[in-house]
Formats: sequence, structure tokens, C-alpha cells
Amino acid sequence: MNILLLSPGYPGEMPSFTRGLADVGAHVYGVGDQHPGALPESVRERLAGYLQVRSLWDEAAVVEAVRRWPEARRIDKVECLWEPGMLLAARLREGLGVDGLGVAQTLPFRDKERMKQVLDAAGLRTPKHVRCNTTAECWEAAEQIGFPIIIKPIAGAGSADTYRVESADELRAVLPRLGHVPEVSVEVFVDGSEFTFDTVCIEGKIAYFNIAWYRPRPLVARSNEWVSPQVIALRHVNQPALAGGVKLGHDVIRALGFRSGFTHMEWYLKADGEVVFGEIGARPPGAHQVDQMNYACDFDVFREWGRAVAWGRFDVDIERKYNVSTIYKRAVGQGRIQRIVGLDRIRKLYGEHIVWDNLLPIGAPRRNWRNTLVSDGFLMLRHPELQALVSISDDIGENLQLYAG
Repeated sequence: MNILLLSPGYPGEMPSFTRGLADVGAHVYGVGDQHPGALPESVRERLAGYLQVRSLWDEAAVVEAVRRWPEARRIDKVECLWEPGMLLAARLREGLGVDGLGVAQTLPFRDKERMKQVLDAAGLRTPKHVRCNTTAECWEAAEQIGFPIIIKPIAGAGSADTYRVESADELRAVLPRLGHVPEVSVEVFVDGSEFTFDTVCIEGKIAYFNIAWYRPRPLVARSNEWVSPQVIALRHVNQPALAGGVKLGHDVIRALGFRSGFTHMEWYLKADGEVVFGEIGARPPGAHQVDQMNYACDFDVFREWGRAVAWGRFDVDIERKYNVSTIYKRAVGQGRIQRIVGLDRIRKLYGEHIVWDNLLPIGAPRRNWRNTLVSDGFLMLRHPELQALVSISDDIGENLQLYAG
């Protein structure tokens, strides 16, 4: 099986997917705008070939360059695990005449309005929503829907450029910040807990799924620098409280016609038990949440994803042993990390549960917390009991602190 993988070396988790494909015997051909010498060694040693293009975002030029590439005649499938490259992958499939989602099937995963229109037609519960291209249309949508509302980019990823708006005065303040966004979706704000439904599918059938719990909701975390966001992959995914979200996830996959690979859906659970769709991407979650799945079940999800897309198999018996929490930290101050307070105590108390210490070291420059959930690093830990894990996670969130200067 010869698989073309877009951007095999970037973002940071892509090398693990490259490895996953190679580990199951696929021949991996990379296409990206990184210089070959800039690719991680773990990627270079696993690629059967690599085509450097000037820019991945000039889609027509990339398709033409790949079609002229001699290795293109070997390609059986095209894979992409990075949100901005989804439509390029679809155009490459069509240009090379290989199997997989084409442009028409991919658009609903990138365009949040088309996405919800498809699901509305299938009778699934979505927030009331309106596509807006102008300031006037945003005002009309707000009047039609009623405050509070959410404004988000039609083709965004994560919570970037997403705002909760409580009033006309807040809307007046937010709209100028969205001048660089060509289209937005204005939606009713859904008050509830927020979860994921992540899957690996094989020809439309879910081979594996994961549910993660956001603490707090991503929009709150992205709006407040002092927050230490948590994402908790849940052990008991078949509990009654989550059943509606699991059913919704299956129905969404079916309605959108997704076939093989990773999906990442977000959904809301309201206080009255109602389940509401949020959005879905035809790609995995970021911020090392796939690694959480590995630690929850003690198998290599990257490899099994590779087996699913290359050979149509998922060759593990899934045993969910742990809840897994990632606590992302944001330093106080700007500049370089000067000191870390509380880590020795946390290691002493919870060391047996910590599976990954990814905190930035002393001397490292701070990251822009608005651009990455990973922020200034994280601790990842696991525990079979959810309440114990929540208690430990809250202790880390409140009492571990990085300082920069």
C-alpha cells in the first residue's frame, strides 16, 4: 500500500502518524513545504519518497506538482491529519484518481454551516445557526437568535477567533476583531458540559472511539490566561450519562458519509440531559490527545490508525484501563521560564500516576498561549478512578506554577 501523507513532519504529532503508517508496512510518500533536511529524523527514515513544494496552501500548484512527480503513479491513497490541509487532500485524491473523500464530501467537515445543514437535514440536534459575511448580517443573526450567542469562523479550527457575546455592546466590541475572518457562523450559545467523541473508522464503521471531557470548556480556557485547561480521556465511555453523545457521534458519522481515518467531534451535555452537536473535523484531536488514548488503553493508536487506513483492520482488543488527564500550564510573566514552583511536591505525591512531564524547562522562551493549547507544557497522568484523577488534576492546576521573566 502506497500512501501519500501531507505534511509528514509538521505539526508536532505528524511524525507519530508517519511512524504509524510505516510500522504496519505501508510505503509512505510525503508532500510538504518543509525542506527535507528540516524533517525530523524519525520521519526521514520512514519515508519512501518526499516532494517539497513551495507552499502547501497554493492548492492548484501542489496538485500540479504532485501529478508531475514520478512517484505519484504509485499512490493508492492520500491522507492528511491537519485541518488546513483537508481540502488539498481531497483535491489530490480527485487529481490522482484514488479512493477516499473528494471535495464535495470534505467540504462539510471544513465549512461549519454546511456541516450543520447536513445534520439538520438528517434530523440531528444542532445549535440554531446562521452564516454571515458582513457586519450587518451578524447584527441580523444576533437579533434573530437572541443573546447570548457564539461567533466563530466558518472554516476555523479549535477555538481560534471564537467569541461568546452576551449583549449588543459586546457584539459591537467583538466585530472589529473579526475583520480578518471572511465568513463566520453565528450560533445560539449552548450552556452545558463539553465533551469529545473521537473515532477511528474503517469504511464508515467505527473501530474505536474515545470520549474526553473538557475542564473548563475550551472557550473559557482560551479567554482567560490564568486558567490551567484540563482534558480528561474517560475510562467508562459506556456510562448512561454519555449514551446520548455516543449515539449522536454514530449518527453524525453516518450522516456526513465519513469513511476511513480519524474524526474529532465536540458535543454538549446540558443540565437537563439533552445532547447537542458542536462541530466535527475529519482529523484527530490535537494537543497530544491521541497520546492520551494510548495511555488510557495501553495500545498504540497511531499504529492502529495506520492499519485502519492502509489495510482496513484494527488489530487490538480494546481494554480501557485508565482515565487520563492532561493539565496544560501557562507561565506568569513574559520572556523565558525562570522557575517552576510546586513540581517537587507534585512528583512526590503523584509520581506513580504521571506518565509524561512535558513542561518547558528553565530558560526556555514562553509560548503564545492564545496560539496553542499546549501553552508552556503539560503534565499527563492516569488513574483508574475518575474522582481521584480529577482531585489530582485540580491540585496540579491550582498549585503548580511556572514563572517567566
